[in-house]
This record gives sequence, structure tokens and C-alpha cells, in this order.
Amino acid sequence: MKGLFCRLSDSEEVKFVIQETDVPTTIGNHQVKVQVKGCALSPVDIKLYNDLKLQRDTVPVGREIVGTVRQVGPKVTFFQPDDEVVGILPLDTEVSGLCNTVLIHEQLLVPKPEKVSWVSAAGAVRDGLRAYTALHTLAHMAVGQTLLVLDGASPFGVLAIQLAHYHGVKVLATAHSPDDLKFLEQLRPSVGTRESLLARVIGVWDAKVDLVETCLEETGGLGVDIVIDAGVKLYDEEPESQQKQQLPHKHDIITLLGVGGHWVTMEDNLQLDPPDTHSLFLKAASLSFLNDEVWTASAAREGRYLHILRDVMEKLSTGTFRPLVEEPVPLYEATVSMEMVQKKQTI
Repeated sequence: MKGLFCRLSDSEEVKFVIQETDVPTTIGNHQVKVQVKGCALSPVDIKLYNDLKLQRDTVPVGREIVGTVRQVGPKVTFFQPDDEVVGILPLDTEVSGLCNTVLIHEQLLVPKPEKVSWVSAAGAVRDGLRAYTALHTLAHMAVGQTLLVLDGASPFGVLAIQLAHYHGVKVLATAHSPDDLKFLEQLRPSVGTRESLLARVIGVWDAKVDLVETCLEETGGLGVDIVIDAGVKLYDEEPESQQKQQLPHKHDIITLLGVGGHWVTMEDNLQLDPPDTHSLFLKAASLSFLNDEVWTASAAREGRYLHILRDVMEKLSTGTFRPLVEEPVPLYEATVSMEMVQKKQTI
């Protein structure tokens, strides 16, 4: 059957191809055979595969799947045939989520609520997991705190905003364009008081807007309790692309962080100088790295991982989570769509 794969050329250029692949016919004791109904396309982190020594000639693409159980192994206890399930294929999987059927361990799946669509379930499972990891596992979010979400109009940013507001957190967010700002200002909860989800939207594309000054103004000079970045600038003289221009400097984040605050970063190459760490020390602040792949790359805390996935699906079914998803595309358009996703030209 056909699947989507990533191929790395000698020039380090990433290419996506649809090719035939063999799916194992023998089902393991704890494996589940799932007929795939939908699959999300997320950027492939080639560096992570290399770091974990998982690099092969081709890397399967499309790991967030949703579908129907067709067969279960002899020792499977969580599922029965015809159950609707959602999950994320592990990093070392050899099959693409775009295959008609996949074999996956039962402890990597959770039930899909009946009222949640295939598209919403597949599109929200990874960003929902990432939002939970950032706010609950790493930042220990609590009622009454203040959160700054950088690039709030991104798919991940939207779910982080919705999750934080649900738990009584005051949310600030940055917008990278006037369209993003308008979109964020119109965010409302699906139920309850129709107030905005955001206390303030900060348009960082405008050179007149000072991120640090705005955040300190909103918090009475105390600083924010939690910051979730979408990447940072490390040096003032760093060559800037259009996308890099709107990223905050690491010094700005440290400055606007309050006493006892938590900085959750997606910057895997973050470099802090002694003055930076001294500032964090004076504020008794903490720094955490957001890598949502640790849940499937490690056998630790599987129960917590499944609990998070179940809660993401529950919040989808109740309307607390309303993800940003594009229109579904057929398999034959998957290579073009994946190239755009990899270059961050679409979501």
C-alpha cells in the first residue's frame, strides 16, 4: 500500500515522496490494526532523528492518525474491533500514517469521542499534547497567573490560549500581522461568558510596539508568570529573515519574566550567557525545553501520556478546544502539502 515518506538528499535537501510500503501482516500481542480515516501532516524534525540515531534512507511522514480498529492482538484489553481511536505513531515507526492500515501498540491510542470529527481529532492531537506539556507538565499553570503566548495565532498558540483561559489564567499573546491580531481579538469561548480569551494582543510587527514594556504595563510592573516562546533571537547581530525579525530577543523574555516565573522554550539551540543565568537566578525563575516527542520516545510516564491524550479529546468534544485546521487534502496532493508544511507556508 502507499504511504508518504521523507527522503534526505546528499545536499541536505528534504524531499517528500509517495511510495509503496509493506505493512506487517502478523499482529503482536498488544498491537492494534487501525484503518486510517485521517492523518495530520506536521513538519519532520530531521535533526531529532539524527540525534536519536533513527535516521534511515526514508523517514515515514504523517504520525498523527485517527481511524477505526479492525483487529486486536490476543492480549489487547483497551479496545475492540470497530472502536474509533486516535493516537501518534512512535518516532521509530516504519509505516506512514497515510497508509490505509497501520499496526500500533494499544498504549499509544485513546478512544475518539463520537461527536469529534476525524479531521479535528487528527489536527488537534499533537498541538493539544504540546499545550498540555507546556502548561501543565513544565510550567505548572495555576489559576490567577499571567501567561504570554508568542505567536498566538499559530495552531499550537490557539490551543495553548484556550487551555490557559479554561483554567482561569490571564493570557497575553503576540500577533505577527494585522490579520493575526484581528483573529486573536475575536477569539471567544464556545460556552459561558462571551468575553475575549485574551487580556491583550500585542502586534509585534509594529516597530513602535515594545513587547517588554507592554507586558510589564499589563502586570503592574511585576512581569508575567509563564512565557511560551515560538523561537528566540540569540544575538543582536544575528542575520534576520522575515520570520526571524518578529521573534523576541532572549534578553527581552528574561526581562519580562516575573519572580518565580517559568520560561518554556521551543529553541533547541538556546545559549544563555552568565548574565542571563544570573538574572534568572535573581528572579528564582526556571527554564524548560518543550519537546513533546519525549512522551513516545521514552517508556516512562505512559499513564500520564494517555491521560493527556484523553483530556485533549474530551476538550475537543466539549468545545473547549477549537483547533485551526486546513481543508483535508487527498493522498495524491500530500507531497505538495507536506513541502509547504515543512517550509511553514501552511498549517
